[in-house]
This record gives sequence, C-alpha cells and structure tokens, in this order.
Amino acid sequence: MTLDASPTAATQPPFRPKMLIRPAIAWITVTLFLVFGSDWMAQLSRHEIGLALFAWLFFVIVWVAFGVVHEAEELAGMFGEPVGTLVLTLSIVIIEVVLISAVMLGAGDTATLARDTMFAVLMIVLNGVVGLGLLIGGIRHHEQAFNLHGASAYLAVIIPLATIALMLPSFTSSTPDGTLTPIQAISFSILTIALYGMFLWLQTGRHKGYFVAPKATSDANEPETPPPPPRKARKSEIALHLALLLINILPIVILSKSLAKILDYGIAATGAPHALGGIIIAMLVFTPEGISALVAIRRDELTRAINLCLGGAASTVGLTVPAVLAIGLFTGKTVVLGLPPASIVLLASTLVLSSLTFSGWRTTMLEGAVHLSMFAVFLVLVFSP
Repeated sequence: MTLDASPTAATQPPFRPKMLIRPAIAWITVTLFLVFGSDWMAQLSRHEIGLALFAWLFFVIVWVAFGVVHEAEELAGMFGEPVGTLVLTLSIVIIEVVLISAVMLGAGDTATLARDTMFAVLMIVLNGVVGLGLLIGGIRHHEQAFNLHGASAYLAVIIPLATIALMLPSFTSSTPDGTLTPIQAISFSILTIALYGMFLWLQTGRHKGYFVAPKATSDANEPETPPPPPRKARKSEIALHLALLLINILPIVILSKSLAKILDYGIAATGAPHALGGIIIAMLVFTPEGISALVAIRRDELTRAINLCLGGAASTVGLTVPAVLAIGLFTGKTVVLGLPPASIVLLASTLVLSSLTFSGWRTTMLEGAVHLSMFAVFLVLVFSP
C-alpha cells in the first residue's frame, strides 16, 4: 500500500515527549490488569463491570493501534519499499493474529472465530469503508479518479485468496464441516503465502507505479512514475521508531488475553451470535486504517484510500489464513474456514461488485450507495442468519 513520506529530518525532531503518551497509557493499563485483573474478571457477572472493562480495553487497544500505524508509516518513509510496506502490513497482521489467537486459545467455542473475523474484515472494508468513502467522495467531489492498474492488481489477488480460504472449504468432500485436512491446510497455506508474496514483490518492485495516483493530464490512463526514494534518516532515529513500534504493539499483545476473556463471557452471557466476536476483532484491527482511508478520500486521494482498503483486505486473507491454520495444526484446535451458504453468496456478490466498481477510471456516489446496501445486508445476516 502507498504511504505518505514523513517530514525530513531537518524539520522533524528525532524525539518528542508526546510520542510516549499512547504507550504510557497502554502500559499503565497493562499494569493495572496484571495487578487487579483477576479480581475484576471474577466480577464479570456484574454486567456494568464487564461493560466498563470491555469499553476500557477496546478504547486503549484501538488508540494504541493508531500509534502502531503511525510508527510503521514513519519507518516506511525511512526504509522505502519493500521494507516500508512489510513493516506496516506485518504490524497490523500481528495485532489481528494475536487477538484471534488469544480468543481461540480460550475455553469457549472458537472454531469459527478466524473465519468470522476475516469475513467481517472483508465486509467492513470492501462494503462499509469503501461504500461510505465513495459516498462521501461523490458528495464532495462528484467524481473521483484512481489508478485502475493498482485496484485491478489488488482484486486479482483478493478474489482467489478469499475463494480458497473462505468458500472452497465448504465444498470439499474430505471434511463435511468447512474444515481442512492437514494436507489441505499445509498446501493452501503455502499457496496463499506464495501468491501474496509475489504480489508484494511486484507491488514494491517493477510495478510500483501502479499504486500511486494517476496523472491529472490527458494521459490519466498511464500510471504515475514511481515515488521518490526514501529520505535519509539517522540510525538513532530509526532505532527510536522501532522501539516505539515495539512498545506500542506489546501492550496490545498482553491486553488481548483479558479482552478475549471478557469477549467470551459477554457473548455466552448475552446469547449474542458467535460472529459478533469476529466483527469486534475486525473493528479493532482495521479502525485506524479505515479512518485514514476516509480522510484520504475526503482530500480527493482515492488511490491512497484504495491502497489502504484493498491492501488491508489482501493482507488479512493472505497472512492471517496461514497463521491461523498453523495455530490449529500445532494446538489441535479445530479451525472452520468454510462460510455458510448465505455468507458465500454475500461474499461472491461483494467480489463481483468490487470488480465492477473499480473497472473504470472514476467513481461516483452510486457505487458508494450500492456497497453500503451490501454492508447493511451483512449486518442483518449477523443477527438474523
């Protein structure tokens, strides 16, 4: 995904005290949960306590996730590609896999959690964020141009990855319940990693120009020249941002276990659909990038928003599937990836609609309204399948 370059070292001081505000609050939360967490968890039956703890953890994790994205973008501006893209992608995927793993390793029924989370991410990104963004962009700018080459490349990867991971397991005859045999799990994981790895190689190499905004001249159909090389940064500055990235990620890893317990208890106590857990994790993971995408669309930077949205969808399926299947194989936990029939229809329709939306060089309000209608159908099916 395309990232904005950071300010030069001459205009940006290497350290600012406000950099520590997010991690400081996160680590204070970690300390409080390590000291008092057991007592608080024993009182989850008091719904007001459980709701307050969930809201607290949700806010802190989302806020710190913004810090992770910020530090990853700072490093991307220093390292350039492909390291910059890998830093941001791996940072987000680490958060997602950690949250999924924490819930999967709990005592509840979590066989479908990974499937529900990936499906929720695709629906939130491809229908919710894209739909709202195109609607806002259409109202503000009437029509918006984007780089068709990049959008087509993203969809060319998302469609087979989503089909292999979420649709195909429902139709294989080796297992009747949407799971995969060990041979299938290993083979599909290798294939998924290889396909996504090739995409990253092309995105950050010879076809880098496909993922930048098109020219504003009559040659708008041609991709822009590749972005300038990364700015030079001192080793101390790189080490600072690497350290900040680490101290922003670690609290999320530690707090995810407490959030998983509260989430498990809340779903069981309220009788809420299991898919709601996947939606909550998807919101935690993608909220920072989603807001960044909407801000970019408002500034008429649709190509950047597409890179954030479609790039997030591609990395979710391309990297989360192998990680989750590996957890299932090593721990013996059942992992159900195959979607139920109604969800398969919705996912297939979304992929076709996305291909049509990004088949031209401009978008309007109409595409946004149609995607939002699909997102509304998804929400209805969660609570009334």
